[in-house]
Amino acid sequence: MLDTFDGAAVRTWCRLALAALGQAREEIDALNVYPVPDGDTGTNLYLTVESAAEAVDAVFTADGHGEGAALGPAVTAAARGALIGARGNSGVILAQWLRGLAEVLAEHGGSPEALRKALLRAAEAAYQAVAEPVEGTLLTVAAAAARTADARHDGLTAVAEAAYRAAREALVHTPDQLAVLAEAGVVDAGGRGLVAVLGALVDAVSGQNPMGPVALRQEIAVSFTAGCEGHERPPGPGHPAFEVIYLLDAPDEALPALRERLAGLGDSLVIGGGDGLWNVHVHVDDAGAAVEAGVEAGRPYRIRITHFAEAAARAGEREETVSHGRAVLSVVSGTGLAELCAQAGSAVLPADPDRPPASAELAEAVRRCAAREVILLLNDPELRAAAGAAADQLREEGLRIAVLPTRSPVQGLAALAVHDASRRFDEDVVAMTSAAGATRHAELAVAEGESWTMAGVCQSGDVLGLIDGDVVAIGDDLAETAVTLLDRMLAAGGELVTLILGEDLPPGLADRLVAHTRRTRPEVDTVAYEGGQESALLLIGVE
Repeated sequence: MLDTFDGAAVRTWCRLALAALGQAREEIDALNVYPVPDGDTGTNLYLTVESAAEAVDAVFTADGHGEGAALGPAVTAAARGALIGARGNSGVILAQWLRGLAEVLAEHGGSPEALRKALLRAAEAAYQAVAEPVEGTLLTVAAAAARTADARHDGLTAVAEAAYRAAREALVHTPDQLAVLAEAGVVDAGGRGLVAVLGALVDAVSGQNPMGPVALRQEIAVSFTAGCEGHERPPGPGHPAFEVIYLLDAPDEALPALRERLAGLGDSLVIGGGDGLWNVHVHVDDAGAAVEAGVEAGRPYRIRITHFAEAAARAGEREETVSHGRAVLSVVSGTGLAELCAQAGSAVLPADPDRPPASAELAEAVRRCAAREVILLLNDPELRAAAGAAADQLREEGLRIAVLPTRSPVQGLAALAVHDASRRFDEDVVAMTSAAGATRHAELAVAEGESWTMAGVCQSGDVLGLIDGDVVAIGDDLAETAVTLLDRMLAAGGELVTLILGEDLPPGLADRLVAHTRRTRPEVDTVAYEGGQESALLLIGVE
């Protein structure tokens, strides 16, 4: 439990918020009926926080700070990263909320009193970003959190928990304030996202997992499930045709005229930022005029124009630049594993074990496949949220994409073994998913520190045997633990054992395991490959 909010806590908060939004992304997308029922609020918030988290990581790595980066640089980087990566109406508002928070924390430090003031400033900044603030939205939830946090609470955790509880309560009542939510039977999507972010803040300062998101989902389950069908549709008559969003380099004094010009062109106007850098979001019928307004104010760039009603036209434009074939993309680390996947007919995205690919990297790798249909093999459960966000973006571009949540490269190799591009897409996906699911996976690793596991307490340097992600064996001898792990895997049966050898696996150990299997299980075929991965000494797959 922290007494003071610091740079390391900001980094932890961003990571936890990203995980929380990744878990709730589809739920939040389903809630999205205001201001436009286009079903992307959860994805937009995820991408916004992903950009914030990457910016904070850069602060920690650029100057060798380790875990000691100061609060000011860390929280300022989070706000700027969110601003640059903000997507959609809610994303820009959340970025401006973070900016308000950063202004206070960077100046006054991370005391409980500073956090109270920061939450008030954050809510104020969010309201200022919106041309026509509407209650029953993220703004209302932010204001409720700030008011409650401003009351006297002792300690950083108490302040964060008070803000979180107030946000939850305010979210439940958003349908009472906004008719479109009441008609659809849902709470506000942006507000639900802010609740997830505040829940992550409680996690970051307390080290505990608040039960709020689960409890909240139970409270509103009847409401949002009753109305979420059909929300992923373009707006009907009366709504502007385009969403325009861009970054803008412009002096502060140019903003009033820009706001007035854009407000006259459309609605859902949100402008966040400061110090010469702005993120502009507006819904208009004349997209060109919205961009021209930015040119008059300064230098617009990273311009994104979305035609709400013409997803099919976008798909047709995409069709001119891609083939009609099918591709498989595997995310793996290690040159040996990459070669194995390539030999099996898969494109490969090399993964850094210390920096998993973000959604934008995954999306770009899929585009490079130049195929209409793409099957994505993640081979790591930590990539599911980023892959889900990337897939949603790609589907908007007209691609047909299936994300197979393979948890280990051995499951990915099993899926590749049955891949058949001559089958229909759905049949191929089902066959590959079945093959991956029928492959049990294990790994051999070395503990980096003391930790509680399902098999007991491990110390730094202990050899760990994991099956399906859970520690089942702890030893001090690498070879003995490897044999124990393999025997545990085969106790449940199997016909084929695949061993993927890590970069640091001692010479001769693989031969010992192959000989052991042939001696004790002669009916089982065993194959070994040089994987070259750094993340695990040994990967084991049993089919």
